[in-house]
Amino acid sequence: MESINIRQAETKDIQTIVQFNCAMARETENKILDHGMASSGVLFMFDHPEYGFYCVAETGQHVVGQLMITYEWSDWRNGVFWWIQSVYVDPAFRTLGVFKKLYAYISEKSRHVPNVCGLRLYVETNNDRAFQIYRHLGMSEAHYRMMEVDYVLST
Repeated sequence: MESINIRQAETKDIQTIVQFNCAMARETENKILDHGMASSGVLFMFDHPEYGFYCVAETGQHVVGQLMITYEWSDWRNGVFWWIQSVYVDPAFRTLGVFKKLYAYISEKSRHVPNVCGLRLYVETNNDRAFQIYRHLGMSEAHYRMMEVDYVLST
């Protein structure tokens, strides 16, 4: 296998990111995303970097993994948490360290941004494999449960 390169996503990656987001929703929550809505959401992030950014893992010219970073202001810390979201690795490339490299890239990058006070992510309740990977990388379980009200937006 070629080496895995990590980089910030570019507009040429948009369709792959949309495909990966749709695959992730199907795989983790058995949800079928509206492709138009998913495309609009990814495009919005590229047009509004104040909300976050995507990173991709590639071998050669082939994108094999992704994650998205969004920002949460912490008044307790007077800093910003980077939330890791939309994590997806092509099934053919799982167990090869793709997420580990994405995480190392984000961890290193975050340490050079003065107001970043930490990294956070949430894990789907039954995804024990992902939970173990995150723990192995040095993350610990937070003291919070996640709650939500999910509004359905129209396209």
